Amino acid sequence: MVSEEEIRARLEQAGQSHLLRFWAELEPAGRASLLTELALLDPDELREHCQRAAAACTQEQQGPLERLDARMQPVQPEFLGSVRKSDPQTLQLWEEEGFHQIAQNKVAVLLLAGGQGTRLGVTYPKGMYRVGLPSGKTLYELQAERICRVEQLAGRRHNTRCSVPWYIMTSEFTLKPTVEFFKENNFFQLDPDNVIMFEQRMLPAVSFNGQAILERKDKVAMAPDGNGGLYRALVDNRILEDMERRGVEYVHVYCVDNILVKMADPLFIGFCVLKGADCGAKVVEKAYPTEPVGVVCQVDGIYQVVEYSEVEVETVQRRDESGNLVFNAGNICNHFFTRNFLQTVTREFEPLLKSHVAIKKVPFVDEDGNLVKPLKPNGIKMEKFVFDVFQFSKNFVAFEVLREEEFSPLKNSDTANKDCPTTARQALLAQHYRWAVRAGAHFVDENGVRIPEQPSTLGTENPPVLCEISPLVSYFGEGLEAYLKDKDIHSPFILDENKAKLLEKA
Repeated sequence: MVSEEEIRARLEQAGQSHLLRFWAELEPAGRASLLTELALLDPDELREHCQRAAAACTQEQQGPLERLDARMQPVQPEFLGSVRKSDPQTLQLWEEEGFHQIAQNKVAVLLLAGGQGTRLGVTYPKGMYRVGLPSGKTLYELQAERICRVEQLAGRRHNTRCSVPWYIMTSEFTLKPTVEFFKENNFFQLDPDNVIMFEQRMLPAVSFNGQAILERKDKVAMAPDGNGGLYRALVDNRILEDMERRGVEYVHVYCVDNILVKMADPLFIGFCVLKGADCGAKVVEKAYPTEPVGVVCQVDGIYQVVEYSEVEVETVQRRDESGNLVFNAGNICNHFFTRNFLQTVTREFEPLLKSHVAIKKVPFVDEDGNLVKPLKPNGIKMEKFVFDVFQFSKNFVAFEVLREEEFSPLKNSDTANKDCPTTARQALLAQHYRWAVRAGAHFVDENGVRIPEQPSTLGTENPPVLCEISPLVSYFGEGLEAYLKDKDIHSPFILDENKAKLLEKA
């Protein structure tokens, strides 16, 4: 173990000597824990991190140095695919290519799951959250079952056994509970060898005057380095070597909180592969011009995500001759990368990624050693964003999908009335209701009277009946006619594997 004297010298070099100010009061265990934590912090990196955080915070409060409006162009049509605008034959071609790659074991999914879920109001990883579905399933369970199903579909189409490895990037906060949760649930029928969990780096939270914050007398306040910490984590944990050993060529990266995410989406994978893309992004049409989401576009001919705050309202509201918004490609943190591109990023470009400022309420100990839970933001967490590598792509593409089919994030508690458990649950149940109606099901009330169909129900509305379909039965609405066509069904209705077998025989 590194000695107290050496740690003191390092902290002095970094300008952070205050981190040991309660040393005399600590028990031996607390001292050992603090020394272990501080030993991981390089003094030069710590000094630069704290200085950079304070300077970036000042800049953030002053607003952007320049607006990007005059330098922006939308995604060029030849680099934009669309579920909505493409003909069935083209969609089928893309999907077939995606299944072909999956069947050859060339596709992996990578989950970004390092966040703490504080806005949701829980103390455990978001993936373990239940939004109140009739089945009681968590986000992790839904995602695992979608992987199982897409493996089955690809295997059947190509008469082979195949696997889609699931890489899960956790943080210091989420690794242990996530590992335990998967073990308790027998990895949701997946092969444990194909579920690879790894940890992203943590960075100290910093006060507005550039000092690392003590969370307790014996602990520095640490935070994950953002979803863009992925690229350092891939190196730290030798993940790209693991992918190469398994023969993985294409990686589908997504965030844990989207209840509608299509795991290893064959359509998206196939589109990107046939376009020869090294990097791709799923996008959704913005719900309204001033929706506060980043848009995928070009700046000086280079693709990036431009945040709502970086442009004027007039630019956000610009429309083309057809009346469509010019900057309409809303980013949903759902990406395609080739393994070769990720290797290039980690080898050459990761140090060039910009750090972004997040102003947060960070619990701390005051000068007298009392724990304080601040009522207003008091600290800076520095984060990198996963999409900031778009600029390094040699062949970038965007793929527009339908929001009501593929995007409903879980970010807030129900008090927010937006991106919350209620909206996520409604989005999934509305989707499953649409699938059932499309497959020919008829829902009936307690008297056996048919309930009028509402096939246009979108994710923001309550469907007229409760209908949940297990991903183990249908990945994305396919094959349901065998169980539901011309059947009279009572609500609530859960179509799981057992129910599907009964309906098939009926």
